[in-house]
Formats: sequence, structure tokens, C-alpha cells
Amino acid sequence: MNYNKYIQEYLDIVDNDIIPVCKEQKLLSKFIKKIFETENLIIDDEKVEKYFSYQKYFPFDLFPWEKFCFVLHNCVFKENGLPRFPDLFILVGRGSGKNAYLGYEDFCLITPTNGIKNYDIDISANSEDQAKTTFMDIYNILEDPKHTKKMKKHFYWNKEEIINLKTKSRIKFRTNNPKGKDGLRSGKVDFDEIHAYQNWENINVFTTGLGKKDHPRRTYITTNGDVRDGPLDNLLEKAMLILNGEIEDNGFLPFICRLDDEEEVHDYNNWAKANPSLPYRPSLMEQMKKEYEDYKINPYVNSAFMTKRMNIPKGSKDIEVTSWENILATNKEIPDLEGASCTIGFDYTKVNDFLTVGLLFLKGGVYYWISHSWFCINSRDKDRIKAPLEEWQEKGLLTIVNDIEINPDIPCEWVQEQLIKYNCIKTGIDNFRLALLSKSLKKIGIDTSDKEQVKIIRPSDIMKIVPVIDSLFNNHQIIWGDNPLMRWFTNNTKLTSKTLGNYVYDKIEPKSRKTDGFMAFVHAMIAAQDTLEDEDNSELFFMPPLVF
Repeated sequence: MNYNKYIQEYLDIVDNDIIPVCKEQKLLSKFIKKIFETENLIIDDEKVEKYFSYQKYFPFDLFPWEKFCFVLHNCVFKENGLPRFPDLFILVGRGSGKNAYLGYEDFCLITPTNGIKNYDIDISANSEDQAKTTFMDIYNILEDPKHTKKMKKHFYWNKEEIINLKTKSRIKFRTNNPKGKDGLRSGKVDFDEIHAYQNWENINVFTTGLGKKDHPRRTYITTNGDVRDGPLDNLLEKAMLILNGEIEDNGFLPFICRLDDEEEVHDYNNWAKANPSLPYRPSLMEQMKKEYEDYKINPYVNSAFMTKRMNIPKGSKDIEVTSWENILATNKEIPDLEGASCTIGFDYTKVNDFLTVGLLFLKGGVYYWISHSWFCINSRDKDRIKAPLEEWQEKGLLTIVNDIEINPDIPCEWVQEQLIKYNCIKTGIDNFRLALLSKSLKKIGIDTSDKEQVKIIRPSDIMKIVPVIDSLFNNHQIIWGDNPLMRWFTNNTKLTSKTLGNYVYDKIEPKSRKTDGFMAFVHAMIAAQDTLEDEDNSELFFMPPLVF
């Protein structure tokens, strides 16, 4: 295929392993080839060369991967004249030059070469300083004494906006505040360091402003980060579905560079998988080698090396709650506990998803956990959950609720039934869930305003209980019987560092891997501290795991 020499150059690099590339780049090569083989596309080579002639004003030349992305994003069109890839997603390691790329692209698109007047470009980021990064890169090009005289014939600029005098197109930076942006008439929107975005609110406001100008485009540039279940994770999921051929791309071009495996970090040659610019930047390689030595000494303190340089999240890496062997060790028989004292733990994310409540007992140095969960059939995540919910319902571990939501009275009625057999001395519940459950709890005699009856769980409480639970798992002092649902909940949970040496529990993947049962257990454990007394101080007898 005659793609265009810049597209071909990079495909050759990937296909012939001229530099190490990750599996996503191999998939991207196949994806691009298939697109060109099956669609009638137009590459505006004249526009390509005109755009790249502007490199003489910049203190760098674009790397092969940058030219590849640039041409596909800005110079490849469908038969109807619309851009084939209006949305570009770039995930590359720190130091790759992603902001330099973005500045170059934005500079080009406000020139007459683009052919669209008033093609305004808005740069958005999670902070003003970050939003200004690309803008100031362009500003400094215009301020360069070697070019200023000529640039003044074509541009007007200050530290808030850059305007092309002929096209009237302008570049501005915006902070992460969606208010007051509904009236934007952008031709293109940039999202810088998308990993820092907590939600889609700001992105959606900018996106709805597109379409008022011809050839609307979006460019996302980022390294990996520590925010999970945010826009970055959503975009990565979408990108992988596209690259694996599971969904149509709909104009979304995913350019992802990262290590294939965490262990690859120990071979310098693999680092180019995360940073495709590295083979051309020897000084950066030397700097990264220094950072790597620090990382080896203290991986957690220097976690940014893996997260930012290699695009393998380490600061919020999926640190297991405990080993799978320790989780399996919970599978021992629960003795007859009738009449024993217990604490209660509740947890749920939404009442139209999962909800779990359980009872925690302490006997012979062992914590016993009896729980039940409910799952709403109308959960938005139902199709994502790859777990045998019906099988667990048959085992009596789960109730599938065929309603718009799980009425809070339902778990409270289950608790009331248990209180006929057991003695509840305290209930643990997350502060955010308190309001919804308060009325239902009061119906069964649990007053949430009574601190003697109810422990309101806060993040600081969870930080304190993490090492306690860790020790109990390691010593096989947690038993919940043959409960695959609890094993699933626990295996879906990870530890996330909040401050140095302090951890909280978090979700590995919140839409398909739920943690409600484990968090209910955590809440009951917190309520049990200094409250639940061991009702049997006899020597602990470990029974063999049940067969499951």
C-alpha cells in the first residue's frame, strides 16, 4: 500500500522491530493497514509537506512516531472530505515530547494551510500550569528573536491567546472548570495529561462545543497516572477494544506506548516500548538510568518512574490485599455461633448495584464472617460482570433483586432475622451510606445517632485496620467458609497508598469487579476493635479447607 512516506516509515519501524515496541504498537500497525486496505482514503500529501515545512521555526524535528500520528490525525480524509481520524489518543512515557508534539500540531492548524478560518483551539488540563505548558511552547516560538519579525506579520499573541491574523484562528488555554464554557465554538480541543481528570464533566463540556466548525478534532495526550476509573482508564479500555477489533474505531486513533510487563523494566532496551523518542535522545536515556537506580532502591518512594516513565501504574498498582493462598485459607467450617456476640458491617456503592451486610464473630483468636449480598438486576454494570451470579444465588450467598433498586429495608430485614440467633453489639457503616440506611436501621432497633451502637467509618479508620487485617490473613485467622462470592470480592480489592506507609482499600476495576462484600467485612472489623471480646480463649484448631 502507498500510505504516505511518513506513515510507511513508522510502520516499517514497528513491523521490522527497528526499535523495541509494545504489543499495542503491533496491533496499531495491523489496524492501520486494515483501514487503508478496506477504505477509500485520501492523503493530502501537499498539505503534509506544507505542515512539515514549519519545522524550521521549531527547535526540534518531529520524531517518526510524531509524524505518523500527525499525518493520520490531520491529513488523512474520507471520500466525503472529513478527517478519517478526528480523535487522537496518545499515551507515551514522560520525556517523549508529547507537549512539543501538541504545540506543533496546534500551531499548524491555525495557519492558512488548514484551510479553515476561525479554527479555534482550546487547551484543557486539570491545572492552569499544565494547561499553559503547550500554549507557552508556542508562545516561545513566536518570541524567538530569530523569527519574531516574520511571525508578527502572521500572528498576534500575548500570554493569554495566540491569533493567526489571516485565519482569525486562535489558541487559548483553559483550566479544569466546566462553568462558562458552554458557549465555546472550538475547531479543536486538547486534553493535556488526561490521567489527572477525575471525571468526564469538563471533557464533556468542551466536546459539546465541537461541530460548530468544520473538521472538529480532539487530541488527548498523557502519561499514565494514579487516578483509577477515570477518563484515562475509560479511554484505555476503548483503545484496546478498537485495537483488538472488538468495536469500530469511530474515528478514534489510539497510540499507546508502555511496557508489556513490569519485569521488562530491568532491561534498558525495553524502555523504548514506553518512550518511542528514547532511541533518538541519549541524554534522556542517561537521566532515566539514574532514576532507575533510585527506583530499585525504593520502588514505592520512586514509583513515578514506573507510572510516568514506563506507563505501568505503580503508585496505585494493584497491590493484592493478601495472597490467593491466604484467601483460600478462609475456606474452613464455621462452628455453631448461636448466642455469640458480633459486629455488623454494611457496604454498597449504589442501591442499584451490589449491597452486602455481614456479621463478624471472634472465637478462639479467629474472626468468623457470615454475610449475604444482594444484586440489582438493573445494574448498569450487569453485562460487564463476569461472575456466576445465578450459581451464587443457588448457594444462598446472593439474592438477585428484580427491581429498579435494592430497598434498604431488605438487608435490614436480613439483619433482624440474624439478631434472633446472635447478639449484635455494634454496627460499622461508611459515612456516605449512612443517610440511606438510617431509617431502615432504626426500624430494627439500630439508632445511627448512638455512637455506642454505630461506628461511622472514615478513611483514617481504614488506614488503621489494614495492617490488622493483613496480619489476620497471614496467620489464617479469618474464616468465612466455602464462600466463593467473598473470595471474589476480596480478590477484586487492592491496596492503594494514601500517604507514605498508609494504605486504604480500593477497587481494581470498579465496573466489573466488585468489592462490596470485602468492604462490609472491613467495616465490621473496624466496629469490632475494642468492642468485640473473644468468647473462646481455647487453643485455635485449624481444620482443612473445604472442597469447592
